[in-house]
Amino acid sequence: QVQLVESGGGLVQAGGSLRLSCAASGGTFSNYVMGWFRQAPGKERNFVAATKWSGNTYYADPMKGRFTISRDNARNTVYLQINSLKLEDTAVYYCGAGTRWVELMRGEPDYWGQGTQVTVSS
Repeated sequence: QVQLVESGGGLVQAGGSLRLSCAASGGTFSNYVMGWFRQAPGKERNFVAATKWSGNTYYADPMKGRFTISRDNARNTVYLQINSLKLEDTAVYYCGAGTRWVELMRGEPDYWGQGTQVTVSS
């Protein structure tokens, strides 16, 4: 059983930056594709970005440019850097882990974290 714990969320002014972290435990980190998702108020959860053990990354089209996913395999941690934050980035950000790349990007990871709230103010 893999446990995922997100951190780094908070209240940020528009135009600022934030780095979210997701620490994984209870499994072999190298086995998992790691991803970030977000759910805005009243909306469904959407895929943001994912990264494989090798460091290969993939982003949802709307996220390209301001979002950067990375992973530290030695620390079993995946990060999401968000720059030039916008009001519409306000959401709960979730970390997911899965063994199947396509399923994870489709929103079907094997494991979910509890989420971290990001609120962008004007």
